[in-house]
Amino acid sequence: MISDFLKYQAQTSPDPLGMEISHALGSYIYDSNNIPYVDFVAGVSACPLGHNHPKVTTAIKTQLDRYMHVMVYGEYILKPAVDLSKLLAENLPDNLEKTYLTNSGTEAIEGAIKLAKRATGRSELIAAHKAYHGNTMGAMSVMGFEERKQAFRPLIPDVRFIEFNDKKDLEHITKNTACIILETIQGGAGFIEPKDGYLEAVRYRCNQTGTLLILDEIQPGMGRTGKLFGFEHYACIPDILVMGKGLGGGMPIGAFTASGELMDTLQDHPKLGHITTFGGHPVIAASALATLQEILGSDLMQKALEKEALIRKILVHPLIEEIRGVGLMLALIMSSKDLANTLILEAQKHRLILFWLLFEPRAVRITPPLTISNQEILEGCHIIIDILNRIK
Repeated sequence: MISDFLKYQAQTSPDPLGMEISHALGSYIYDSNNIPYVDFVAGVSACPLGHNHPKVTTAIKTQLDRYMHVMVYGEYILKPAVDLSKLLAENLPDNLEKTYLTNSGTEAIEGAIKLAKRATGRSELIAAHKAYHGNTMGAMSVMGFEERKQAFRPLIPDVRFIEFNDKKDLEHITKNTACIILETIQGGAGFIEPKDGYLEAVRYRCNQTGTLLILDEIQPGMGRTGKLFGFEHYACIPDILVMGKGLGGGMPIGAFTASGELMDTLQDHPKLGHITTFGGHPVIAASALATLQEILGSDLMQKALEKEALIRKILVHPLIEEIRGVGLMLALIMSSKDLANTLILEAQKHRLILFWLLFEPRAVRITPPLTISNQEILEGCHIIIDILNRIK
């Protein structure tokens, strides 16, 4: 299988992990030899309820028996998509009332940027250094990491970059700025949280200049930080909210939400301002609806903070410099890049799934399913400590 994998399926790196998957259940992924691995990554935060959650799979199967794709997005009334959009609105601030469903977080970023430019009539975009919002040409234009961009230039013009958490840089937001786009918690940079009222200051400056604030919640969203969305930890409500990853419960999805007034600008002048064939797909929307209902109707968000405390309690070691993040969006910052690589690769040999972050080479991702048990956390953390003890 691995030779066919390498020959016929395009790769994203020279050295993929290459584990052949048999099945997955709960907090475990099983290889082709039926060996279970504790999953501390959850599909890079895309599986908040773990693998094969019965409520999610039942919703998918039920919708499959009714209908799948029937029409391009936005023309027919599809109950799963309507119910999902309504439930989101009921659990968001009043100004975030209308949702556009897409196929991925990256596509949602594209739509959000287009919406900001269309609604303001301005062209300037502001993003943060070390930001990651996706990998299409538009999303890459607001990626704050030149090494990943230089081979694909030219990108969207009129983009300015500022330092995340630097309030002085906010003076660059002016009445020429269509939007500033930020991750609520910077993911690829190493799970950097806003501090000292930074997001509140961003919101104030946007109000002063008529600039729209886009918050990218593709990673922090869906209960991972102990609240449904990360921005709820701060006195900062975005004009446009972007979602993805965990919203689908393991299925591919993205979404951007704004006020009805803002979102309606995509309907005309020109018509079809943003279109997609498969966005709002009824099977995927059914999966997302079941996922959102389970997160809202359970204690998973509260438990995420308790599980964070347990992880922090156990993962104390001289080779771990710090643990960044909140809830079950955590990153171990190791003392070197080589150590991070060794830990991730050795962990797989010891039946634990860990992964990297994009721009911080010393970081090791810990983003398990919200449903992970304390015993499964202990199992994974003890593997990490044992590996580090052998390295030391």
